[in-house]
This record gives sequence, structure tokens and C-alpha cells, in this order.
Amino acid sequence: MDSQTRAWLRPCTWTWLVMVCLTLVTWLLGVSGAQGLWVALLVLGFALLKGQLVGDWFMGLHGVSGFWRWVVSLWLLLVGSLVSIAFVISSGVLN
Repeated sequence: MDSQTRAWLRPCTWTWLVMVCLTLVTWLLGVSGAQGLWVALLVLGFALLKGQLVGDWFMGLHGVSGFWRWVVSLWLLLVGSLVSIAFVISSGVLN
């Protein structure tokens, strides 16, 4: 790989490609008619991962330490946990 190719494939480019792939997988799951708790939690996990990638690379928080680095992560963890609990309770798995 030459230096021009490496310069084109910056971390933000890789991040964008990962986010596009996760979006395509989510779309394929929806089109295929996949359903159930595991699908809902998988799609939620993809959304949380994409949110973290946006915070890290497109908001520039990957190089920040301290409070601001954790705000996005803790927010995603809180929201993801609450939504996951709601999914599990509504699915009847706990009965």
C-alpha cells in the first residue's frame, strides 16, 4: 500500500465504512423479516455502537480524556440499558 492510499483511508473513512456496513446489516435484518428479542437487542447494539463511533470519531472525543469523553459513553450506556430492559420485560422472557 502506497502513501497516497493510506492517506485516503483515514480513521474517519474506516469509521464511516463500518457504520455503513452496520446500517446495511440492520436493513437486511428488517427486509428478511427477522424478529424476536435477539434481533431487537442486536439492532439496538448496532445503534449504540454507531453512536459511540460518532462520538469518538466525528465529534472528536477519541483524543479527549476526562469528563467529556465519558458523557457520551455513559449516556449511551444508560439509554441502551433502559431500552434493553424494556425489550426483555416486554418479550416475556422473565416469566
